[in-house]
Amino acid sequence: MKINRLSLKNFRNYQSLTIGFDEKMNSLCGKNAQGKTNLIEAIFFACIGKSFRTSKEKQLIKWGEEAARITLFASNDIRTKKIEVLLQTSQKKSVKMDGLPIRRIGDVLGEVPVVFFSPDELKLVKESPEERRKFMNIDISQTNKRYFYLLSRYEKILESRNKLLKTTKDFSVLKESVQIWDKALAMAGIKIIKEREKFIQNIQPFASKAHEYISGGEKLSLVYKKPEIESEEEYIKKLSKTLEKDFKFGYTTFGPHRDDIDIFLNGQEVKSFGSQGQQRTAALSLKLAELEIIKNETGEYPILILDDVFSELDAVRRKRLVKFTSRCQTFITTTDESLCEGKIIRVTDGKAE
Repeated sequence: MKINRLSLKNFRNYQSLTIGFDEKMNSLCGKNAQGKTNLIEAIFFACIGKSFRTSKEKQLIKWGEEAARITLFASNDIRTKKIEVLLQTSQKKSVKMDGLPIRRIGDVLGEVPVVFFSPDELKLVKESPEERRKFMNIDISQTNKRYFYLLSRYEKILESRNKLLKTTKDFSVLKESVQIWDKALAMAGIKIIKEREKFIQNIQPFASKAHEYISGGEKLSLVYKKPEIESEEEYIKKLSKTLEKDFKFGYTTFGPHRDDIDIFLNGQEVKSFGSQGQQRTAALSLKLAELEIIKNETGEYPILILDDVFSELDAVRRKRLVKFTSRCQTFITTTDESLCEGKIIRVTDGKAE
């Protein structure tokens, strides 16, 4: 899919905007705080169903207004897609696809696949395992909606089990009542683990190739740190073994909600031993590898959004990045017009042209 056009109404600092895009490279250029990131945030929101900057969606409505609207038009050789998002101060958001209301936000995922990267994505490498789980979840969900709903079910079951752990005072009573949640958790959890394991196996060669190309030769490798179980029965036994600890802490200490990915460069863990530049390139390589994963699953490349990435790379890596991304429609924001490629869109105070 390629994004043809975007219309905004009272979104962030945009009062009204309709703009078309090039099918290859689009460079959004302008000074800081003019609206470059707001524009790509709108694209991301329409494609994923949420913002990459905030969970408080009412913040996306222009100050003093009651509602904001995003309308995105995309197409490929065989179909077109129109996604409309309405945000209101007094109600929950509503989403329409091709004019029809969407009841579950997961139904939007994968319709216009998108990969996003900014300097903040360093947390993918540097910060908590939650960031790396989020990376896996978003990517898998864009090509596998069953995974998205499986994950949602797992989180609800986990919430119920944790509530039981916190409110039950008698351990013997807990042992009896927790069994139904253990079975449900195992059924969903083992499937999540297997999907993530498959994802890491698939993305590994692409991430390694992307990193070797951009860095000029460094070897990147990934290790999925998963529970050592292979079946629902083993999962249930493990939950039983950790029940006393869970009872003590008041939450479930075992399962895919505690998974992680170890990232290595030339055999050394990049989180602990990599330089800032190595960590940034490793995170970028993982994101670029998503392009190939989604291409393999869907038959076409996703949209690539790069927010203020050029300023973080030297000239050689910038050149290699531009060449690497030539295979898909790309949106890049920058404050330096001399770094712009493709169609240049100048952004000034909530206006883009």
